[in-house]
Amino acid sequence: MNEENELFPKLNLPPTRLSMKCCADGVMRVYDPLRRKYVALTPEEWVRQHFVAHMVGALGFPETLLANEVAITLNGTSRRCDTVVYSRQGLKPLAIVEYKAPHVVITQRVFDQISRYNMVLRVPWLFVSNGLGHYCCRVDYDAGRCVFLKELPCYGEMEGSSNF
Repeated sequence: MNEENELFPKLNLPPTRLSMKCCADGVMRVYDPLRRKYVALTPEEWVRQHFVAHMVGALGFPETLLANEVAITLNGTSRRCDTVVYSRQGLKPLAIVEYKAPHVVITQRVFDQISRYNMVLRVPWLFVSNGLGHYCCRVDYDAGRCVFLKELPCYGEMEGSSNF
């Protein structure tokens, strides 16, 4: 699908070829290579598929070290991280990625949400994207702060600067 409309607008990401199909129930689905199945094509999923393709294609993230919809338990409640990036050494969580639909403004609330997820995983990297704006911060646990980067890092930079 290369056509864009208000639900699936042009993103601030390189275009990518997506395998899509309209199922018998009338729902448009997109193939998610990480989950190895077709999933409902929502505006947030549109962002996820483009962002993951960018991570793999341009930033050198190994597809085998990415997982979508990772279940976690937070304060006794089941939640799902949109994407988790793992390290090569020991397959420890390295980053969490939170996606929003393009029409959703990235606010402090979104960062609060990913920070709550990080209370469980304690990763050194956090990404947030609505497909139009992308943010990445490095969590400095020693100083108790987050440092925002001007550009998205490549996988090698992230793994090389993390203490495992």
